[in-house]
Amino acid sequence: MIKLPIFQIDAFTSRVFKGNPAAVVPLDSWLPDATLQAIAAENNLSETAYFVAEDDGWRLRWFTPAVEVDLCGHATLATAHLIFTRLSADADRVRFLTRSGPVEVIRENGGRLALDFPSSPATPVNDTAKLDAVAAALGRRPGELLFGMDYMAVFAGEADVASLAPDLGCVAKLGGRGMIVTAPGRECDFVSRFFGPNVGIPEDPVTGSAHCTLTPYWSRRLGKSALTARQISRRGGELFLEDRGGRTRIGGHAVLYLEGTIFV
Repeated sequence: MIKLPIFQIDAFTSRVFKGNPAAVVPLDSWLPDATLQAIAAENNLSETAYFVAEDDGWRLRWFTPAVEVDLCGHATLATAHLIFTRLSADADRVRFLTRSGPVEVIRENGGRLALDFPSSPATPVNDTAKLDAVAAALGRRPGELLFGMDYMAVFAGEADVASLAPDLGCVAKLGGRGMIVTAPGRECDFVSRFFGPNVGIPEDPVTGSAHCTLTPYWSRRLGKSALTARQISRRGGELFLEDRGGRTRIGGHAVLYLEGTIFV
């Protein structure tokens, strides 16, 4: 039997029970992929992150309950929070090696952490059949439809996004990783929600990686590079963003909820 430490950390929030919970599992060396996936399925959170020390940083991998993914914001933020508070208390940045290339997390004043992620700008989708399929899946026709890392449907106002009750089976048939829905915010620059049935996540509480597409779009539309955003899922989360051209800075807080041991 192997014993593994596990931490559950709420990301993009400064309060437990808010933001997006991620499981973080430090490893001395890699276990078989089937074991990593089985642990993620057992955890049944949007993401379980695993990391192993490598060179001058850490190799980081992310698993949903169903698949390994190429990029995940909230679980990266959660992993960096654990490293800063337990492993490298004096460090001001953490470097991760991932399937999407090197990723840095910087500790800012006030305890906020900032991810440096590759941007994934979206391009307009002008296919009428696809727009009709999106309207059927969401129950409402968006004003714009774009595609980057995910499909992104843009609506007129925050209430439109908040009231959506999509048909997740139809969302899955659209293809791609998932569906971002977004609109201008009432108390922030923009709001969003994210649905990812194809990766085992019906609705993600807060999706850092989706903001690699959202940030370039809203930066261009609003004419400014620094933005504030809220993901208006049931748990909700706050993000502090900056469009840096080919990179997107995604800032937020994290808080430890649970610490325990896995027996496998």
